[in-house]
Amino acid sequence: MNNYFNADIETMPVEQIKALQSERLVKQVKHVYENVPFYRAKMDEMGVKPEDIKGIEDLHRLPFITKDDLRDQYPYGFLATDKSECVRIQSTSGTTGRRVVSFYTQEDIDIWETCCARALAAAGTTNEDVVHVCYGYGLFTGGAGLHGGSHKLGSLTLPMSSGNTDRQIQFMTDLGSTVLCCTPSYAAYLAESIESKGAKKDIHLKTGIFGAEAWTEEMRRNIENSLGIKAYDIYGLTEISGPGVSFECSEQRGMHVNEDHFIAEIVDPVTGEVLPEGEKGELVFTCITKKAFPLLRYRTRDVCVLSRKKCSCGRTFIRMSKPLGRCDDMMVVKGVNVFPSQIETVLLNNGYQPNYRLTVDRVNNSDTISCEVEWLPYDAPDGLKEKKQREDLLVTKLKAMLGIVVKVILVEPKTIPRSEGKAVRIIDKRNLFEENTLK
Repeated sequence: MNNYFNADIETMPVEQIKALQSERLVKQVKHVYENVPFYRAKMDEMGVKPEDIKGIEDLHRLPFITKDDLRDQYPYGFLATDKSECVRIQSTSGTTGRRVVSFYTQEDIDIWETCCARALAAAGTTNEDVVHVCYGYGLFTGGAGLHGGSHKLGSLTLPMSSGNTDRQIQFMTDLGSTVLCCTPSYAAYLAESIESKGAKKDIHLKTGIFGAEAWTEEMRRNIENSLGIKAYDIYGLTEISGPGVSFECSEQRGMHVNEDHFIAEIVDPVTGEVLPEGEKGELVFTCITKKAFPLLRYRTRDVCVLSRKKCSCGRTFIRMSKPLGRCDDMMVVKGVNVFPSQIETVLLNNGYQPNYRLTVDRVNNSDTISCEVEWLPYDAPDGLKEKKQREDLLVTKLKAMLGIVVKVILVEPKTIPRSEGKAVRIIDKRNLFEENTLK
């Protein structure tokens, strides 16, 4: 059995973790200052020199970096090594603006794959498993990261990529896949497809490792019950490395951050003030071992909580909660902060699948929000009267959660487009309204 759990590192006393982080941070700041003109200009502007950073206690003195900064410096502005030292690039989707391209040396890839191997091992994966990877490959980091981590464990790896659900299920049954790696929304779709084909009896899955989008505990239970597995969360982002920045263990109560490679902070999303452990705020990461594309104090826009409470798995790495939403995905509707995850929680708690779509609009200078949600194939409402009663019940439940009225529209199964990658949940027409008003 090949176990990638590194007890010397992952159970290190917190004081030693912080000492290691301080040592690596000091070297990284010097590396970045000397090789990235953007950072050097930012630090000079703040009156901060590399020698001023003596450990993690000085981290707050460094400037924040945002995705807009990365876009403005596209493609090579943040490259901290000679291009000849790089062996790969990965990229964001670019759906919300210019792409961000991340560079990797071979050492960077080895570290990234080690982090993913830790995630797989924490979920009980060994070299006896068949790891079915249907994250996207190519520029997207999901497929490459879990593929490399699976190889490090010595597991049989199926590089399925995303799409072609019939083929996914065929290989899953024929080859006896035991570990599924994909987005939670695609896992839910696979479960639905497996059920409709009557193939559940032929599926041998025991574990799922799901990430790349926020998902609720209710959705976790739904996937676990429908696929008969234990579902683990994994976190990462292209700008930092990819999946494996943090991962869940058997306790499933937060994701351990690989602190020998990353420093995590929680800050107030408005003021940037560092918040104490246990406070909810914006997650910020600093890379302390990545050489080609090392970001310091990168604002992820993800909202979560950090905790060092003792974990039954024995790991001492700090844990982050599931992302509770995003600062930039949070909708302000009628003056109320609304996260899609809140709506998803209500739907799942009331027996619906996570197949929904939100539309926000502005009518007569007033915000409106509606939610289309599919009823289950075997539970069609008995006429318009029952349909209206169910819609009204969900309206009441959502108002209790959010404090505002959400119009609910029940639609037939498979009406809402499925996603093989990140689910598209929100259509915000207010942006179009504002653009047209300004013209």
